[in-house]
Amino acid sequence: MDVYQDPATWSPEPVRPRGLLTARFIATVLILPVLWVFWTVVILVTIAVGMVTEVIVMLSNSYENGLFKLLDRALARMRLPSWGVTWPELRHEGDTAYYRARVEKVVGTRTAMALAPRDLKKRRRLVECEIPLRDYRGAGGRYVAEVALGQGWELRPTDVRKEVRLWWAAASHVD
Repeated sequence: MDVYQDPATWSPEPVRPRGLLTARFIATVLILPVLWVFWTVVILVTIAVGMVTEVIVMLSNSYENGLFKLLDRALARMRLPSWGVTWPELRHEGDTAYYRARVEKVVGTRTAMALAPRDLKKRRRLVECEIPLRDYRGAGGRYVAEVALGQGWELRPTDVRKEVRLWWAAASHVD
């Protein structure tokens, strides 16, 4: 049996030491704005280069695709790094009730998005999602699985130390 099929083995993460959390929070507050400014500059320079070399873009698809890949990578980096600690994480480390409420809110939001009627002018309906470790650290992946299964989600192969991947069960049924 695969580990993703046995959520009983998914326990909450151990509580991190307060000093380590504080140091990571301070590093996040000091370093993250610098990183965001850097990646914003990379995005702006890429757009400027693309505008200046518009003639090349008209003639070469590979050049244009390279610019788009660079933009995608820069935008993907503009998020909280895995080592970063937010203020709620610092305040609620070890608080199981807080993380359970957070899991219920996140899964409820994703369920509402999956249940929303399909609008042909917009993107497809949400059928697959990942709940990151940041959202369920104190409650454990098992609690995410219980809440998600209760709301109609199915588990997908996942690494519970990073995220819990879910699939909307109703998506496999044709309307």
